[in-house]
This record gives sequence, C-alpha cells and structure tokens, in this order.
Amino acid sequence: MEQTVYHHDLGGNARFRCTPVELDDPPLNEFDKRVDALRVVLREKGLITTDEQRLNIESLPPEEYFGLSYYEKWLKAMTAVLLARGVVAWDEVA
Repeated sequence: MEQTVYHHDLGGNARFRCTPVELDDPPLNEFDKRVDALRVVLREKGLITTDEQRLNIESLPPEEYFGLSYYEKWLKAMTAVLLARGVVAWDEVA
C-alpha cells in the first residue's frame, strides 16, 4: 500500500534527511515576538487552540507552506481561526 506524503510532514523524506541540525535557535525578530505574544493572548482568552492553529498550518498549500516563515505560518493560521469563529471580519484584517 502506497503511503501519502504531505508537504508539512517531511519526516523520513530523503530530500530533507542530510541537512545539518542547528543546535541553537536563531534570535527572534520583532515580528516573531509579536506573533508569539498574540498567540499567547489568544490562547489565554480561549479564542484559539493549538489544534486549530496546527490544522490551519497543515492546510496551507505547498507553495505557501514553503514560502512563509515559521511565524508567518502561525499568523496566517491564527487569522484563519479568528475569521472562521467570527471574532474578526475580513475587512478588519485586510
């Protein structure tokens, strides 16, 4: 049986197997810090869950998934959840 490989699940993919492991995380820039702080506030207020955020990140098309930074994916996912829940309207986001 052939296994489906998703673009967000790259474990064991030979293309990504031979890259060196970075032992230290790069420092966060201001954008990254703000997105992380927003995620904390939204979770504390019960407006987003980790599962919702992860689902929306994993639902990104491959070109977006590979074209966005880690925290850009977070922001896009949080925005999708807030729009779906009716917390914000599209014209407030755009």
